[in-house]
Amino acid sequence: MNLIIEQGNTATKVAIFENGYVKTSFIYDDFKASDIAFLFQQYNPACGIMSTVTGTDRETVSFLESRLNRFILLDEKVPLPIKVQYQTPETLGKDRLAAAVGAHYLEPGKDILVIDAGTAITYELIEAAGVYLGGNISPGMTTRFKALNDYTKKLPLVREAEQIPFIGNRTETAIQAGVVNGICYEMDGYINDLRLKYPGLLVFLTGGHTNYFARRLKNIIFASINLVLIGLNRILEYNAENK
Repeated sequence: MNLIIEQGNTATKVAIFENGYVKTSFIYDDFKASDIAFLFQQYNPACGIMSTVTGTDRETVSFLESRLNRFILLDEKVPLPIKVQYQTPETLGKDRLAAAVGAHYLEPGKDILVIDAGTAITYELIEAAGVYLGGNISPGMTTRFKALNDYTKKLPLVREAEQIPFIGNRTETAIQAGVVNGICYEMDGYINDLRLKYPGLLVFLTGGHTNYFARRLKNIIFASINLVLIGLNRILEYNAENK
């Protein structure tokens, strides 16, 4: 079994993979040593990979290196099953990279756009030949709500709602409509424009707000909440195959 750890900006996602599939998964607001000990006690993984966008905890890494037969701390030097054309790979978010790998693994030979709707919204473009061209980054939904509250004197902090009007009729719904509808237009706009160049473009939607936006987009997409974890597992397996 493989231990897959993805440390994001707001939470840590952990999955146990067996024979290429997610056996179980967890989300931690605060990933502690006791959580790691539980995972080893319950599942006894043999190999593992860790991706982090928040900085490396050397104590955690040392423990994983000592307990696993194979351990990878994902960085720009780790061999990948796709070609990366990003000009500054050392600054490329490892979650972005893993999502691109996961999408290409699930749909090889396809032009793909990956949209990750989390703290930030990222857009990753992978050509059919397995070439990652790069992508864009914009503020996520919660980030936009907080920014309007933080950088103005009177606008309140609101949250997303299930029912969003096209035009708000009070301040709270005006903010909700502006943020949520604006993101939908942004996502659909990228999809529509890229399909002019890539007519067969497939779109994967992942991240914490996957389900929220999946039912609001006009375009047909594949919702895959575990896409980053799938990509990390594929990177781990690829390195085992090519050791």
